[in-house]
Amino acid sequence: MLGLVFDGSLNVRVDLPEPVRGEGEALVSVRVAGVCDTDLQIVRGYMGFRGVLGHEFVGEVLASDDPKWLGVRVVADINAGCGVCEDCTTRDGHHCASRTVLGIAGRAGAMAERLVIPERNLVAVPAGLSDRSAVFAEPLAAAIHVLDVLEPGTRRVAVVGDGKLGLLLCAVLRSHDLDVTLVGHHADKLALAEALGVQTRTDVQGMERSFEAVVEASGNRTGLAASMTLVAPRGTIVLKTTVGSAYDIDLASLVIDEVRVVGSRCGDVRQAVAMLEAGGVDPGPWVEAVYPLSQAVQAMEHAGRRGARKVLVTNE
Repeated sequence: MLGLVFDGSLNVRVDLPEPVRGEGEALVSVRVAGVCDTDLQIVRGYMGFRGVLGHEFVGEVLASDDPKWLGVRVVADINAGCGVCEDCTTRDGHHCASRTVLGIAGRAGAMAERLVIPERNLVAVPAGLSDRSAVFAEPLAAAIHVLDVLEPGTRRVAVVGDGKLGLLLCAVLRSHDLDVTLVGHHADKLALAEALGVQTRTDVQGMERSFEAVVEASGNRTGLAASMTLVAPRGTIVLKTTVGSAYDIDLASLVIDEVRVVGSRCGDVRQAVAMLEAGGVDPGPWVEAVYPLSQAVQAMEHAGRRGARKVLVTNE
């Protein structure tokens, strides 16, 4: 089987063993996968992961215990919990102590011809939704999840970072009629945000500390410091960035100004699919390049270029 493996270096291998489907799992033929900043951070040391990369995908179910899934085009929640603990049975399993995470922790990922994932994680892709749009379901779910931690009555929100996730965040926040300002460095991306009705800035210098919430999505460890210069007293900073290096920052102002700092990771993929199907977000203009799986190393290199938009890897 063909797949992109990180084992200290990046390699496309043609001799990967076929994934073995366990009880309650589905074998999925991957149609298209997305390169995420988390994949780039893994290569820099984040999570210490080794194996097949990738967690954003659209595929078709080849085998499953439940016949209703056979032949169905799907996306999936990337968190594979145990299914029996309290977090799995009463919540979403995203913090199950024994979970594996597709292409991130303990489970081979989506930049391969095939993968396995629990059937309970699957979400069917509506017929009218293209692969190129549906592959955004997982990062869009993460963006939607920010709404779950905003304080009631929040109106003014700043997003730090104009990458793929930053644009998705802008689209989600604007869909809820919030007043959004995006801080970024790339004219083409800022133009995409402006088309959504977002105000844009290229630097935090001179901006007032007037935002009730700031969402940090820069992909850079300097993003938290920038966010702290924007959030109003008693405001909220939502951390979306995961980086492979440690923070070195003075946190005193968080205490003095009683700022709430909240981590935010994965969201509800079903909500994201519904939003995509309804046309609430059109991610098509954000795709910059599509590579075949055999050129997945080049796809990762492209995605790592400064200012790159979304890069996809296809098996078709």
